[in-house]
Amino acid sequence: MQSSNNLKQLGLAIHNYHDANGHLPHDILDKNGKPILSWRVAILPYIEQTNLYNQFKLDEPWDSANNKPLSQVMIKTFVSPNGAFPDKPEFGLTHYRAVSGPGAAFEAGKKLKLTDFTDGTSNTIMVIETNDAVPWAKPGDYPFDPKKALPKINPVGAQKVFQALFGDGSVRAISTAVDEKTLKAFFTRDGGEVINEKE
Repeated sequence: MQSSNNLKQLGLAIHNYHDANGHLPHDILDKNGKPILSWRVAILPYIEQTNLYNQFKLDEPWDSANNKPLSQVMIKTFVSPNGAFPDKPEFGLTHYRAVSGPGAAFEAGKKLKLTDFTDGTSNTIMVIETNDAVPWAKPGDYPFDPKKALPKINPVGAQKVFQALFGDGSVRAISTAVDEKTLKAFFTRDGGEVINEKE
């Protein structure tokens, strides 16, 4: 329940960011187009972390001298209560990773809008919960390539389902037994697939 609430908060933050900026959050890039800070840094003001956000230097990498101590802060909204952590994490970690890749809700170098979700926001997964925690300030999401096999999703707490935040802000549990074709359809924003979800 707590994790579902975290995902709903992230969904609200993503939507509020979209309303304020005219597009969805995305990784922050340097002048050469290289991702240096995660989209999660961009939504900090929308999860009551404005003070932390204002201390980040947005033209420096997540682990620069200025940004590293900020990246070490643990943020409750980014953490699944049932998720595993290393004993002494050097950085603040997150169990919530955006689906990122060609045709997905997050796509490098694109300022996407909700109107780009022609499959419907209720049919498109934006963020998944996974036991594979990553530093929250570091660009690093669930890599999606429609032409390749999907990387394994490890649910938290050895469950048989993982929680997913959809584009409309809803949170649903998806069975790990769902077939790859269905999951790929959920991960694309404009693939035009008909989703036949059998769980």
